[in-house]
Amino acid sequence: MTTLLDKPVHGAAHPDSRTAGAARRARLARMSFYVPAVLYLVIFFGYPVVANLVMSFQDYTVTSFYNGGAPFTGLANYTAIFTDELFSTSLWNTAVFTIASLVLQFAIGLGLALFFRRRFPLSSTLRALLLLPWLLPLLVSGTVFRWLLDQDYGVVNQVLLGLHLINDPVPWLVSPDHAMTAIVIANVWIGIPFNMVILYGGLQSIPPQLYEAASLDGAGAWQKFRHVTWPLLRPTTSVVVMLGLVYTIKAFDVVMVLTQGGPANSTQLLSTWSYALSFTNLQFGQGAAVSNVLIVIAMLFALVYLRAVRAEQSER
Repeated sequence: MTTLLDKPVHGAAHPDSRTAGAARRARLARMSFYVPAVLYLVIFFGYPVVANLVMSFQDYTVTSFYNGGAPFTGLANYTAIFTDELFSTSLWNTAVFTIASLVLQFAIGLGLALFFRRRFPLSSTLRALLLLPWLLPLLVSGTVFRWLLDQDYGVVNQVLLGLHLINDPVPWLVSPDHAMTAIVIANVWIGIPFNMVILYGGLQSIPPQLYEAASLDGAGAWQKFRHVTWPLLRPTTSVVVMLGLVYTIKAFDVVMVLTQGGPANSTQLLSTWSYALSFTNLQFGQGAAVSNVLIVIAMLFALVYLRAVRAEQSER
């Protein structure tokens, strides 16, 4: 026999429908947190990349900014830059600048991280002071190094002359033989704090008991570093090298302040050449093509890094 209690109340929601509605609202609430990030990526990353890609296939000139007309030229811009002698020069300079900066930044940063792992008075203060090159705007750092490396009034030449290490002032910024060294020194100085901080954090995650066990086994300082520190620091090292590579390969500000790609294109990088094509020669299509080549190079290194990390995780 069916009673009144067994009959559903008219207009009342079923428990399953209420649960589904609550789950739907919770899902929409979670999705709403992604909207600002997605909008940011689309507006400030996606649109510029797509617009730059389209521009690289067009004959984009100054008049195109006013009338919007930019004829499609296919691969003409890429053909022009690949056949230009400056392409091989800027590619080689970018490789030299990137490799030299990465090696020196990492080596000095690792040395400082190992040094500051030991507790001593004012260690925290000194570590904080070493962050200043990383915190300063790049234009400020470039201006400081332009003053330091000035041939006639620079502090570096005055110190070297005072120590009798050189007989004549070194033309750091105006000689093709020394300009690359100058921009590498400036970039290394800027990048050391980043390497030091990340590697210092990686060193802090290594259990001290491992070093104690190594000491009991008779291991020296070098053996501890080789068999304990370096293997456990490898994941952090991969992150530091990859981020440093992406950051260095697109370096622009410091080079423009110090040498502007000169003298005689001895410090012309892909990034500075792209700028010169676009805003000096007003060949915006070719400038966009060079920047796309730079993006592809950075993406290739990123893919190699991700594949290496995935292979390392699968081995574990």
